[in-house]
This record gives sequence, C-alpha cells and structure tokens, in this order.
Amino acid sequence: MAFPNSTMLRALFLLVLVCAAHAGGKAKESSSAPAEGGGGSCDGGTCDITKMGATAGGKTDSTKAVQEAWTSACGGTGKQKIMIPKGDFLVGPLNFTGPCKGDVTIQLDGNLLASTDLSQYKANWIEIMRVENLVITGKGTLDGQGPAVWSKNSCAKKYDCKILPNSLVLDFVNNSEVSGITLLNSKFFHMNVFQCKDIVIKDVTVTAPGDSPNTDGIHMGDSSGVSITNTVIGVGDDCISIGPGTTKVNITGVTCGPGHGISIGSLGRYKDEKDVTDITVKDCTLKKSTNGVRIKAYEDAKSVLTASKIHYENIKMEDAANPIIIDMKYCPNKICTATGGSKVTVKDVSFKNITGTSSTPEAVSLLCTDKIPCSGVTMDNVNIEYSGKNNKTMAVCKNAKGSATGCLKELACL
Repeated sequence: MAFPNSTMLRALFLLVLVCAAHAGGKAKESSSAPAEGGGGSCDGGTCDITKMGATAGGKTDSTKAVQEAWTSACGGTGKQKIMIPKGDFLVGPLNFTGPCKGDVTIQLDGNLLASTDLSQYKANWIEIMRVENLVITGKGTLDGQGPAVWSKNSCAKKYDCKILPNSLVLDFVNNSEVSGITLLNSKFFHMNVFQCKDIVIKDVTVTAPGDSPNTDGIHMGDSSGVSITNTVIGVGDDCISIGPGTTKVNITGVTCGPGHGISIGSLGRYKDEKDVTDITVKDCTLKKSTNGVRIKAYEDAKSVLTASKIHYENIKMEDAANPIIIDMKYCPNKICTATGGSKVTVKDVSFKNITGTSSTPEAVSLLCTDKIPCSGVTMDNVNIEYSGKNNKTMAVCKNAKGSATGCLKELACL
C-alpha cells in the first residue's frame, strides 16, 4: 500500500498503499518548542523506564513512565539515553516531540506492547517528530499487537477508510538511525518515514503474517537520503514502499517475503505529489512475494509527476510472482476509477543481473500507457525462469521503450 501526500502535511497514510492500499490520515502537528524537563528523574543522562514507574509483565500500563522518560531525555543537554530493559511493557500512544536540547538514544532491549484499545489512539502508536540525531537501537521488539484489531480494517473496500495506528512514525526527523530492533504485527504500517532527511535503517527485522492487511514494512514519502541495509521483512503488504516526493534512496541487502515486494508508489493518488528520483535497489532477495520489484501508478492519477533514475541490480527472485513489473494502470481492489491515461511519467529505469525463478509465467510486465510511454528502460542480464509446469516463461511490454541485452530471450521484449 502506501500513501502519504505532501500537500496534506503528513497525510501519512499513505500513499498508496491500500491495497496495498494505503489510505491517508492526518496526524496532529506538535509544537516545535524544545521539550521541558532536564534529566532530573534520570541518572547521569540515562533514563531507565523501570525507575520511572514502568512495570514489566505486559499487563500494567506503562505509558506515563515511557513518556516522562522522553520528556526528561529530550530536555537534557549532551548525550541522553532512554533505557527499556528486558521484559514486556504495555504502552498506549507515545508522542516523542522535539527539538531536543541534546542527542537522544533509545536503547530497546525489552519489548513494548501496543495497547489494543483503539479508542486511545488519535493517530499512531509511537510518533517521533522534529528530532535531530536520534538513535533507536537494541535487540528488543515493538509489538503492535495487530491481530486483535486487523478485522476492523476496511481499506480494501473503500478509499475513505479509517486508518489504524502505524507502529513507528518518524516525521521531520533528520540525521538519525534505527538499528537492530524488531517490529512485529503492526496494526497498519510498521514504520513510516515522512519529510525526513538522512535516515539509516539497518539490521532491522519486520514481521507480520502474509495475509495481514496493510501491514507495510517500511514506507517513506517526501523524504531524502534514506538508507535501508541488511534488513529482513515479511509482511502482508509492500515490504518497502517508496512514495511521492522521495529522492536519494539506497536499499541494499534486504530480504523480502512474504509481502507485496519492493515498490515505488503508488503514485498519483493525491494532488500535488512530487517526483521520485535517484532510487537504487541492490543485492536483495525476494522470496515467494506477490511482486518483485515494482513501480505502480494510478490510472486515474490526480498529479502530474515523474519517476526517474531508478536502478535495480543483483536481485535474486525465489518463486516471486510478477518479479519485474511496471504498472501504470494500478487500481487496487477496483476501488479507483479507470479513466485512461495516467499523468505519471516513468523514465530511465534499469534492471541489471535480475535472476532466479518466478511463480508466474509472466516474469516481466512493463505495462505503460499509450499517452505517456515509459522511456529509457534497459534490461541487462535479466534471466528469470518460470518454476511451474506446462507454461513457458514470458514477458509483456506495452508502450515501453528501451533496450535489452544478455537476457533470457523470452524476456527481451523491449
């Protein structure tokens, strides 16, 4: 899915994806004033949530203690640390707003369990806004406890669905890192990155059942300089979705599956969306995902925008469906209006060393529109074979212009 919209200042929800599908919802803005507090409740710049009243066991509400730890750490100067020790801690919505006076590290060694009472949430579960130099690290888990509420997701049936809480949301966060942690069973997106710059996501695990609705792994929109490395994602929607207004993204060493693949888009869902450019996806594996590497735009696009300078290299498919797909007539669950020519331009897209097996005969699908053909598409050493019986590997290219070299002959349709 995936859907945030740049004009709605954080309609984080988001871009697309419903239907992946991901529909949008506004989250409230917060003041940009520094958080008050000064580390008075913390020991030498370290705020241990258990010393501030948090109780392990997963039954007692520890929201107040965790929120107070943030207030104290964000209000302290120099290096500040929030310690979440081993154990299960039940928490409701958390709002971590800056700017902070110093640099904050959240050391997640235990597990935070999200409340399943939806009446507590105005928007997301853990929302971090206007913070610089943040580090979230550790071997612990952010457990969204999604199975308790997934039945309340109606986004597959209507555009104006109520968006369930995303687990970890970074808004206007710069020069920051998320590493080592696990995100489990989010109610909606596991991680959403909106209007951020220079974000590193590494050695992270994202896990939810393949049939869980709109549980995108990592979604980003209106952001630049995002790096995702050595991360394992298995979810019920896009493993990674790259929304409008996103530039300079590097995705390396990611394993995806189950899930809907590594996607750019959906594009064109809202008015005034911005271009997507400079996207590199390398050394990744897609295992039994319902798509491989994908670019998708709505047929009834509301915006005029361009997706360009996109490079896929050294990608291994292991029984992925639709391993390579450009879909300019994306219409999830038939809830959009198919009116013809998209307003989205796709150009300068390269596929190099894409190998492995496809669970569907159609290993390559370049489905562009006659009004705005895809251009500058190159395929170099694309060798994907259908793993089933009776049907042969094939490719479909419509309104796509470019060249193919060193490819399996059945796939060289450019």
